[in-house]
Amino acid sequence: MRIRPTAGAQHGHIEYPARSVIVRGMTAISALPTPARAPVSTTGPGPVLDVVIPVHNEEADLEPCIRRLYAHLTGQFPYSFRVTIADNASTDGTWRIAEALAAELPDVQAVRLEQKGRGRALHTVWLASDAQVLAYMDVDLSTDLAALWPLVAPLMSGHSDVAIGSRLARSARVVRGAKREFISRCYNMLLRGTLAVRFSDAQCGFKAIRADVAHELLPHVVDTGWFFDTELLVLAQRAGARIHEVPVDWVDDPDSRVDIVATALADLRGIARLVKGFSKGTIPIGQLRDRPRNSLGRQLLSFGAIGIVSTVAYLVLFSLLRGGLGAQGANFVALLVTAIGNTAANRRMTFGVRGSGVVRHQFEGLMVFALGLGLTSGALALVPAPNHLLEMTVLIAANLAATLLRFLLLRVWVFNPARTRS
Repeated sequence: MRIRPTAGAQHGHIEYPARSVIVRGMTAISALPTPARAPVSTTGPGPVLDVVIPVHNEEADLEPCIRRLYAHLTGQFPYSFRVTIADNASTDGTWRIAEALAAELPDVQAVRLEQKGRGRALHTVWLASDAQVLAYMDVDLSTDLAALWPLVAPLMSGHSDVAIGSRLARSARVVRGAKREFISRCYNMLLRGTLAVRFSDAQCGFKAIRADVAHELLPHVVDTGWFFDTELLVLAQRAGARIHEVPVDWVDDPDSRVDIVATALADLRGIARLVKGFSKGTIPIGQLRDRPRNSLGRQLLSFGAIGIVSTVAYLVLFSLLRGGLGAQGANFVALLVTAIGNTAANRRMTFGVRGSGVVRHQFEGLMVFALGLGLTSGALALVPAPNHLLEMTVLIAANLAATLLRFLLLRVWVFNPARTRS
């Protein structure tokens, strides 16, 4: 590591030395514990914002990009910042220019990796950064820099965990060719169909993330290339992180050298890998960001929606089986079938548990079912004479009580985070 001191702090920013760092390999960095989400401190020892510009053979665009970005941050961003040039294995004059800029401009550093890959560069620099908010943008600055403050403000306030620029939002203004527009929309539709994503634009080169969230998610991101963005966002969504979208003004770079075919094939392989990992439970989503996933309000909403579907299914089954099995027999079968489905749905959707432990969870779910059966059977026994309307009314009331008991037992016993992790 080579560190050059720079002139004193300017423009009211905290002083940071401009650094030129050569990284010869990626060192595993263990995830940091997750603090409660709170506004970031603007008086800490490190900068508030670290904007990373990943580059590979960009000698023509690098200097005007950095100077324009630096001028914008100096004039418009009210807190301390750093600009990091992340050169991943350039073979032209990019690294020489990066070193010169780092030596000249305060709060600019240059980092060189000897292996190519935008995802690798972001992964390495973000994990090593001491900033509280981490961002990146493409070197061509296709996105209007006026969107930078709306991008990072929700992260600084603690409102959101991740923020992305979106070229596909309704109010975005985008200038690009029909071919790239069509490919982008098809790709995001594919993500919605295969991975059920809720964000609109996975690949816009304009994103930010809180450093504490990055330290939790990045160790689980495998891709080192262009699919890095998508994988990080999918993991963030699955882990319960809040993703903020900013409509952007975006002008396509006609000199873009991205190999569309190779990138598309790599993206398809990445999607297939994630689908396989989620289906087999090999991606440890249950270990990530337990705080949002264990939010009582979120769990109640999910449990309530599943409960409504389960109750409707139960009543339909009970009505269909009532004539052949009698009230008690129909109640037993209908409750058993819906209890199994209810446990499976709550395991995955409400409590975010995947992977091993299915048999144990279903067994314990059936024990909870037995308590619900006792409540509903006892309520049916209180009906003085066969009366379908009265039976249905009593069953609905008994099911409400059983549902409340079921939620409490699932939350504190069956899917208790300490038990699921062990």
